Amino acid sequence: MTEPSKVIHVRNVGQEISENDLLQLFQPFGVINKLVMLRAKNQALLQMQEIGAAVNAMQFYSNVQPSIRGRSVYVQFSSHQELTTVDQNAQGRGDEPNRILLVSIHHVLYPITVEVLHQVFSPHGNVEKIVTFQKSAGFQALIQYELTQTAISARNSLQGRNIYDGCCQLDIQFSNLDELQVSYNNERSRDFTNPNLPSEQKGKSPQQGYGDAGAMYPWQGSGPRGVGFPQMGNAAAIAAAFPSGLPPGISGMNDRCTIIVSNVNPDRIDEDKLFNLFSIYGNIVRIKHLRNKPDHALVQMGDGFQAELAVHFLKGAMLFGQRLEVNYSKYPNINTGPETRDYSNSNLNRFNRNAAKNYRYCCSPTKMIHVSSLPQDVTEEEIVAHLEEHGPIVNSKLFEMNGKKQALVLFDNEEQATEALVCQHATSLGGSIIRISFSQVQSI
Repeated sequence: MTEPSKVIHVRNVGQEISENDLLQLFQPFGVINKLVMLRAKNQALLQMQEIGAAVNAMQFYSNVQPSIRGRSVYVQFSSHQELTTVDQNAQGRGDEPNRILLVSIHHVLYPITVEVLHQVFSPHGNVEKIVTFQKSAGFQALIQYELTQTAISARNSLQGRNIYDGCCQLDIQFSNLDELQVSYNNERSRDFTNPNLPSEQKGKSPQQGYGDAGAMYPWQGSGPRGVGFPQMGNAAAIAAAFPSGLPPGISGMNDRCTIIVSNVNPDRIDEDKLFNLFSIYGNIVRIKHLRNKPDHALVQMGDGFQAELAVHFLKGAMLFGQRLEVNYSKYPNINTGPETRDYSNSNLNRFNRNAAKNYRYCCSPTKMIHVSSLPQDVTEEEIVAHLEEHGPIVNSKLFEMNGKKQALVLFDNEEQATEALVCQHATSLGGSIIRISFSQVQSI
């Protein structure tokens, strides 16, 4: 091992790992004076105030493998005894002051557009141009100020901060470019000094040479100055639910809230049953059964992220003998009317409380359901009798957690469990309104 030093060298620091992540790893051992991210090498250098703190950290992590966002990182004493300004600049981080900033955004849960970045960076000075793009390092942007001093101020103020609570963290370097070239004014690139530039032609890359974020970030804002995320208030809950990133197949970029469900069984389904199924993935605003197409229905979710969860996890699910088709609707919302059921104020919406916990448990239909809000004197036999009309129950287990009775019930297949959920969620058992969700537990 290298001679003990106040400076710790960290390897395998992926692009998803932020400065704050590293600080949280070492702060329990003492004060951290300096931190240098070596993004090009996937490494970092971190200096503790006291050599004893660095020794304690190294001793601890020699027995416990440090991990950040699911990635193992490797630590050792650095050959540096101190991190000087010269040392930091020599690492090539991009610390030569420049009026153009290179901004990498980590843990992106919501799409970042030119308007969003302008709102974040313009309070620090006159922003002339912005270009966004997608690279191997993730989502990035180049932001050109009128003055170098303004760019320095913005970097000092915004480095390491989050755009939204719990996500979209800024990692800011100085660019080595002299001037940004902007060809189009749209949600991905903008020349604020030339408002007469055309919007890009469909399918054409917005900035040849910088990269193309167009395919991954097609969202266009609404509301004041083009920015209005209905899901912004849930950012902290989503970040808490998925600290290592969103589930595979979930982009977090969808802004369409209304879903069209087709191939439903019109003789057995109604709005309340659809509510029971879709409310697993988010709050329900309205549901409308299409009378001219009895096997179709519209479901409006609370926001685009919740709609994406529902589409992803319910597409192809079997219910009442038919395979559901679940897609985004061309309609942005469902109008109120006599054929529309409004659930916006329903106390059965699950995500008004414990949103992070509910996001964490989202999954495709399983054979196992979890039953909660049970009466304290309920028996396992009563639970089975309440549910067995929907299919043979293979196994069940009644247990208590935090003083509350709960149960796991295993059906023969996913369709039977789904039917039990849509028919029996929010029904009364022993005087209590029970709550049912899918469980990811494989066996009892």
